[in-house]
Amino acid sequence: MSQPEKLSINQKKYLRGIAHGLNPIIIIGANGVTESLMAELDSTLSHHELLKIKIASAEREDRKEMIDYVVKATGALLVQSIGKTFVIYRQNEETNVPLPKK
Repeated sequence: MSQPEKLSINQKKYLRGIAHGLNPIIIIGANGVTESLMAELDSTLSHHELLKIKIASAEREDRKEMIDYVVKATGALLVQSIGKTFVIYRQNEETNVPLPKK
């Protein structure tokens, strides 16, 4: 299976349900998005597929820019963004999280 280009509403709902019980694995601190953070995020995303990420500090516009950058740089899809927390999904070769068809 290949990574979908876009998630349907039902797929997002399904992934949000799974992500609800997750704790943030990656926390973006005061230094913002660094190369080492992106390397760790990419490695973690390859292992987990679905990540909840927290941004410790930043204004709303800065958080939006960080989220956009992370999504674009990792090739992941944004599932949800609420306040300082967001959830991304990137399908692996060995799919651990089966998505609903539509």
